[in-house]
Amino acid sequence: MGTTWQEIESSDGTVVKYRRHTQGKGFVAHGATVDRTAFLDERVYVEPGAEIGHHAWIGAGSWIEADAFVGAGAFIGADVHVGRAAQVGFNTRIGSHSNVGARAKVESGARVDSDIRIADGAVVRTSNAA
Repeated sequence: MGTTWQEIESSDGTVVKYRRHTQGKGFVAHGATVDRTAFLDERVYVEPGAEIGHHAWIGAGSWIEADAFVGAGAFIGADVHVGRAAQVGFNTRIGSHSNVGARAKVESGARVDSDIRIADGAVVRTSNAA
């Protein structure tokens, strides 16, 4: 059985094709890579070029922008925005309602509390996570 693609138009008129991920039914754009063991809530969007590692878990309403990386075993809470080309390391936890800026890096094993904004290009080390 083939993949069923769904086209969604953004506010700027760009049309992106998405498929539903098998674990949780989140939307995965054409060109994104999501491991089959990852869980994406049905209200998650993963944009083109993004990568989601094995056993990652992404909560309701979260948005993973283009070219972002979410490492294996990472936990992304609800309503989290991971910016373009941001990196979330392995076994990292990002609390709900947080924002990881474009090109920001959250190192492996870091814990970020809920409602935290990480600036564009910032680095969150395991020892200074919020």
